Amino acid sequence: MPKSMKKKSNSGSNTFRWLMFVAMLLLCCAAVASLITPKETITEVPLSDVIARANSSDGNIEKITVEGNQLKITLKGEKYYTQTSRKDASGTLYEQGLIDYCSELDGEDLTKCQSKYPVIEYAEASSFWDYALDIAIIIVPVIIIIFFFSSMMRQAQSMNNQSMGFGKAKAKLYGPDKKKITFKDVAGNESAKQDLTEIVDFLKEPKKYEKLGAKIPRGVLLAGEPGTGKTLMARAVAGEASVPFFSISGSEFAEMFVGVGASRVRDLFAKAKKNAPSIIFIDEIDAVAHKRDARGGAGREDEQTLNQILVEMDGFDNDSGVIVIAATNRVDMLDKALLRPGRFDRHVNVTLPERKDRLEILNVHFKNKPKEKDVNLDALAAKTAGSSGADLANIANEAAITAAREGHKEITNADLTEAFERVAIGPERKSKAMNEHERKVTAYHEAGHAIVGHVLPDSDPVHKVTIIPRGRTGGVTWFLPPEDRSYKNIYELKDILARAMGGRIAEKLVFGPEAITTGASSDLQNVAQLSKEMIVEEGMGSQTRNLVFPEGDTGYYTIATSKPYSEKTAELIDQEIKSLSDEAAKRAEDVLRANKPALDKLAEALLQHETLEEKELEPILKDAQMPASAKLH
Repeated sequence: MPKSMKKKSNSGSNTFRWLMFVAMLLLCCAAVASLITPKETITEVPLSDVIARANSSDGNIEKITVEGNQLKITLKGEKYYTQTSRKDASGTLYEQGLIDYCSELDGEDLTKCQSKYPVIEYAEASSFWDYALDIAIIIVPVIIIIFFFSSMMRQAQSMNNQSMGFGKAKAKLYGPDKKKITFKDVAGNESAKQDLTEIVDFLKEPKKYEKLGAKIPRGVLLAGEPGTGKTLMARAVAGEASVPFFSISGSEFAEMFVGVGASRVRDLFAKAKKNAPSIIFIDEIDAVAHKRDARGGAGREDEQTLNQILVEMDGFDNDSGVIVIAATNRVDMLDKALLRPGRFDRHVNVTLPERKDRLEILNVHFKNKPKEKDVNLDALAAKTAGSSGADLANIANEAAITAAREGHKEITNADLTEAFERVAIGPERKSKAMNEHERKVTAYHEAGHAIVGHVLPDSDPVHKVTIIPRGRTGGVTWFLPPEDRSYKNIYELKDILARAMGGRIAEKLVFGPEAITTGASSDLQNVAQLSKEMIVEEGMGSQTRNLVFPEGDTGYYTIATSKPYSEKTAELIDQEIKSLSDEAAKRAEDVLRANKPALDKLAEALLQHETLEEKELEPILKDAQMPASAKLH
């Protein structure tokens, strides 16, 4: 339908609605007027009729009321009579004449006169407020009715607009008027930038590639951990190419009504084609693009949405100039039809930042924050191995908050340390008071972790030990790797298991086997989880070497009711896990028995100072030795 016809149709329907509204308003006013009008019958009669009735013994007058210039005569059980003049032909007030006549009598005659002529009542003159009240009685109901009908019309109009836009895409458009983000604003991830730079070049100079027979990629899938900057990367592509950027989340396609998601997909791609060259960014695409064979039901709303995405991407013209960028942290959940060439041609891994990348990211977030000259961001970058860009941004913000809370004009190294520890583990629980025995148990527990971790050859160095409660822990021992590593060998993993058991074993050696506490619960959970991963996922068992046992992940949910291996194999896996845990406990015990003086010395230092940094730990741990029984063979 042409736009002019749509406008005429809309204006005509609006006029009809307003006419109906006015008609309803008039009917309401008439109804109100009929309700507030007195239901009495008034007939105007000459003054002579009134006088005749008053003087007659059967005049049937009950009462005479004076209202302004009028006389209102109330008859007994009959009608009302009114007279516009209160004077007779001679100009004498009628009611005054009656009063004067009765006043000349006395005794029985006066009684008869008063019974013959009813008492004359004088009505008070109507004031401004009386008139205002009369007007309000009429106007207020009309206003209420107008408000009610206008609200009903607005609600109906809103519902109509909502239903009309139900199938419209809710994508946000970032055009030239929005703040432009480029690759300079994205620190780290140089390999991902390189892959995406080619996409930018495609959008800027498509003919350069078309001359060589190259086709523009239709889709780019950004995969990576949460907080690694996938959305920022996509916006940087749009900023570099200076093209419209349509951003939408996968969950925004879904609705309770079947077909709405598919309609929104069609609308989104239609808008992108009109604004081509452009970019469509679908965040968390796994919300609507999970494997179809995992749930079944071809008529499901999410599957219809996925089918429509597949159709739209398959129907792109080579010169459409529209590129779809999607982000997810669960590639294993996505349908294979979406990942094939011709749809998402390129897969770009947005990885967790390495040390140099973390330093760049920290420099970006601290760029506009005042900090002391000796603030060491490089040391913070070394501490934050495994942190995402979002984690680093959070640390920078927490450092600024800590500095403000402490009254510092600039961010200090102490503020950085507090921010890192708050984000990594949690805030200090200064309100949690421990008695002396609990403090002693915590000190030996953390000292056990530190001694074992320091002695074992493939363990990371001890960075810091504290018995101040943080988050959900009673104390913390930090082990920081000297450099980022992509892989861990079996020796490193076994040392991690042993140092995790150090806390429980230290409690056992000092306080006795029956005096162990619940403080090691999280350590034991970590040991069990890591042991299981080594056996089931990494093939590091003594009897199951090079064998892995997947738990049946279908891409949408994990099958917990059945296992892809026999009961005998399950028993073997349990034995292997127990063997790793027992070995870790024995190695920790051998180390701590051989270094009992160092354990006592470190525990006493913790009880005295509560927190020990790396430099303070060196003289205490320097004499700790590795016993031969704790070596791996």
